[in-house]
Amino acid sequence: MADPVFELIKQEEQRQRETLMMIPSENYAYLEVREAMGSVLGNKYAEGYPGKRYYQGNKIVDQIEQLAIERAKELFGVPHANVQPYSGSPANTAVYFALMKPGETLMGLELSHGGHLTHGHSKVTFSGRYFCSVPYQIDTNLSKYFDFEKIKKQVLEVKPRVIIVGTTAFPRLLPWQEFAQIADAVSAYLVSDISHIAGLVAGGTHPSPVPYVDIVTTTTHKTLRGPRGAMIMVTKKGLVKDPELGKKIDKAVFPGLQGGPHLNTIAGIAVCLEKAKQPEFKKYARQIVANAQTLAKELINYDFELVTGGTDNHLLLIDLRNKKIEGKVAAVALEEAGIVVNANSIPNDPNPPFKPSGIRLGTPAITSMGMKETEMKKTAAWIKEALENVDNLDKLHQIAQKVKEFCASFPLQV
Repeated sequence: MADPVFELIKQEEQRQRETLMMIPSENYAYLEVREAMGSVLGNKYAEGYPGKRYYQGNKIVDQIEQLAIERAKELFGVPHANVQPYSGSPANTAVYFALMKPGETLMGLELSHGGHLTHGHSKVTFSGRYFCSVPYQIDTNLSKYFDFEKIKKQVLEVKPRVIIVGTTAFPRLLPWQEFAQIADAVSAYLVSDISHIAGLVAGGTHPSPVPYVDIVTTTTHKTLRGPRGAMIMVTKKGLVKDPELGKKIDKAVFPGLQGGPHLNTIAGIAVCLEKAKQPEFKKYARQIVANAQTLAKELINYDFELVTGGTDNHLLLIDLRNKKIEGKVAAVALEEAGIVVNANSIPNDPNPPFKPSGIRLGTPAITSMGMKETEMKKTAAWIKEALENVDNLDKLHQIAQKVKEFCASFPLQV
């Protein structure tokens, strides 16, 4: 009897082929990445670091991990990289444990303003429970979307040990230099979490934080099209501040938080980093942004209200209050129509997190399929039509059939 797991995998593959994957944190990993992920590397234990393992039989995997490290250093222009974190949350955890003691102050963007659970604020996560969290916010009325006078006043008052700058639902460029000036005023460590925009940074469509911050964390599966892994990178500025910073990060990852690294994932990271060095990747990164901006323009023409009025990166955050639709209702209706997004809070959302006022959507995965500006216009029209018919399942399923036929015209192998 066949194991039903494999039938379910086939069904998931079909779902990914026949729908528009528009959750900004999702993408299609390269086939070569998947090949590395499913390789015999998953059989090997390699606690420690290249040349300093606890077990034998690591001569070959040492070379693989060292390749990933060197490629990360070259691509992002940093002197130190750790490619062992299992995912983004453990990466941020390792940074905090390397830099802070329990009870010290962490500043990160407020969750409802587009921050991440690991950036503090929320008491349901370790970052909010073990550290004193002081959130800062965005201000959509300002040209750079942050009130730096207000943030500087907060910083001077609470004197955080770490300030982390990173977002999950912010559609604009992040002003690294301004945050660096504030962090330097109190000798705080400045950490950039570029999990969402790593591919855009590598592709040159978003400014790099490397000249301004001490540490960079990132996942590798979003705009980089790699495996579900993560990296921690120490910058030249970070090593000037503390020459032992790289060693502290490495010790926090292993043995501080993790055991044996997932070598199949590390091989997948090495693959995606090499691909991100190629000219084709820069074109891909530019197309992600071009697609997002075209989609934004079309949705605005359909009277959708976009937080900040548009986008500079890969994602859009839509405030649905003028449409009189809750975010979760909209997300469910769009899924019925073959368009997969997620409900999301908006800044100063009057609704609770489980009934947010907005939706978040992005263009990395559909750009990986080969879609361009023309396809964004069709997508915007379907989004409009679906959200005008949230209670009409027949209409939503008609749209889903159109989306299915539309997706079939793109040759990407899922």
